[in-house]
Amino acid sequence: MVDDTPDLEAISRNPDDLPDDLPGVADVPDDDPFADGVLMKHQRDWLADESRMKIAEKGRRTGITFAEALGDTLIAAASREDGGDNVLYIGDTKEKGREFIGYVAKFAKLIAKQAVQIEEFVFEDQQADGSSRHVSAFRIRFKSGYRVEALSSRPANIRGLQGVVVIDEAAFHKDVHEVLDAVNALLIWGGKVRVISTHNGVLNPFNELIREARAKKNLFEVHHIPFKAAVENGLYKRLCRMKGWVWSKKAEEDWEAGIRKAYGTRTSKMHQELDAIPAEAEGAALTRVQIESCMEGGIPVVRWKLADAFKSAPPGIRRAEQIVFCNDKLLPILKKLNPERRHVFGEDFARSGDLTSIVVFEIGRDLVRRCVLIVEMRNVPFDQQREVLYYVGDRLPKLSGGALDATGNGQYLAEKAAQRYGATIVEVKLSQSWYLTNMPPYIEAFGDRTLILPRDEDILNDHQALAYVGGIIKVPDDHRNKGSDGFDRHGDTAIAGALAYFASRQDLPSYEFISSGEMTRQLSGLGRDDDDEISFGSIPTRREGLW
Repeated sequence: MVDDTPDLEAISRNPDDLPDDLPGVADVPDDDPFADGVLMKHQRDWLADESRMKIAEKGRRTGITFAEALGDTLIAAASREDGGDNVLYIGDTKEKGREFIGYVAKFAKLIAKQAVQIEEFVFEDQQADGSSRHVSAFRIRFKSGYRVEALSSRPANIRGLQGVVVIDEAAFHKDVHEVLDAVNALLIWGGKVRVISTHNGVLNPFNELIREARAKKNLFEVHHIPFKAAVENGLYKRLCRMKGWVWSKKAEEDWEAGIRKAYGTRTSKMHQELDAIPAEAEGAALTRVQIESCMEGGIPVVRWKLADAFKSAPPGIRRAEQIVFCNDKLLPILKKLNPERRHVFGEDFARSGDLTSIVVFEIGRDLVRRCVLIVEMRNVPFDQQREVLYYVGDRLPKLSGGALDATGNGQYLAEKAAQRYGATIVEVKLSQSWYLTNMPPYIEAFGDRTLILPRDEDILNDHQALAYVGGIIKVPDDHRNKGSDGFDRHGDTAIAGALAYFASRQDLPSYEFISSGEMTRQLSGLGRDDDDEISFGSIPTRREGLW
């Protein structure tokens, strides 16, 4: 048996000595931590989230461990009737445990009004091979009967224990998955798990855990807390208060710039430690093999490309041409859709240059999202894009959701769709935040093969364009490639597909859409033959040389 027993006098038992003897504890203000301006917004949001399992994906020194210690103090100090429980803190180093337990001791004095003592105790850690060793831990007991303990990261130490488990700097544990496996049993008896860490590489289990969480493969709620957000929430102002400095916006900007400059040319390291972007998170998000394995032949891709002159054609001509396109190209496909299956769609909007893409998914009983139709429109006027979208949406069986790009000019069509279809439509402002949260589930679907796309070269190339840009999966802004028609593409169907997949994961109602016929009545001189097809009589639908 190996004896790793440390010096038991390493820290003082006297709470009054804690600010001087424990690293970081001097940073705890003597004010009420709940007073206005003491806790920053991201700290308040973290404490307000009472999920049984949550993750803080953070930049360095953003104050989440500080806030967690406050919350855990309140938990341990409370009675059973008020939700009290034991708290088990697992840091990646002994020093982290000492710092955390010091925070708790200080908060116990300020909030719980208890002059607690820190105990450094020794227990026997049984290893998998049957050997054991003595290791140390720190503990605070409260009058409630509950305790806060800072334990070793060895999984054997926590099996069979109950309470709230806090795993700090999880990305730097030797095996975070093994630690999580050890604490999962706590959930059976109402325990909670909090995972807090900066990143340590894109292939680290911590990053994998976050990807799984965003794909809803586990129960964790993710809080993304980069250094920039902490600064915006008042981090530098609190530093000024502690140091006696005078705050100004210029000083704050210079301070943050100086911290970033300290990393020199190590930009990947800077983004990882400050911006919560795992290092090596650059390059293609999907391989060709992954994409092709989720493709099938026979899925229709309908393309409509118009010349510039079409926008100047008389309104009746433009309407008639759009109806001909819909009846000839789309109606035969839409009539074949399974009326028993739920359907969703995503639309990535463009007016000129790029494509507007509409991707329609059928959701099978096996929950596989099977694409049943892709519509691409190039250089099609706003009004005709709207009517094509209505034509498709009106005929989708069990319409269960739609998500439309509401960025820039796309906001018009997204708003119109929301007015027509109501609560089933989500207007999406494509942003870094949206990509961060919703692209990982789409990428994971390719790995799970729970997504089927048309076997089409342009669709393949669009999805190969998805890449990690600053740690976020998106189509790079400067990306362009030539499609099979010789025109530029910008990953258009990949974005539309991601929007459709996003729509399929929303808790939205499904309903059968019944058209009021208003569009038909507006088409001057156009008559109705039946519920689906429109005839045009003698009205010309094309003019030679116009489009």
